Amino acid sequence: MDNKHIFIFWSGRAIKGTLIIREYLQLKFSQREIDNFYLLLESFEKRVVLNPKLYPKSTKNSKFHRAVLSKQLSIFYNVSKKTIKVIAVIDNRMGYSKWP
Repeated sequence: MDNKHIFIFWSGRAIKGTLIIREYLQLKFSQREIDNFYLLLESFEKRVVLNPKLYPKSTKNSKFHRAVLSKQLSIFYNVSKKTIKVIAVIDNRMGYSKWP
């Protein structure tokens, strides 16, 4: 796969999940925690572009890869020829019913 031409697309669900987590961090934690959250997302994008199949397939739905970025945070995504589609950003403390 030519990594120079891979596009990362964030679904509406992924963006919504990201905003919900950010709002929670704003209410309960400091700006430093919000900054760390965005650093995790940025680091994920850099790694997944270099190696789209780096993270294992989800045990619940094998169409998606699950990237566990921290004890609290997972990203679900799928890979096509030139696109990585981020399906959902999930707080790991949520039940399995929230997983794609």
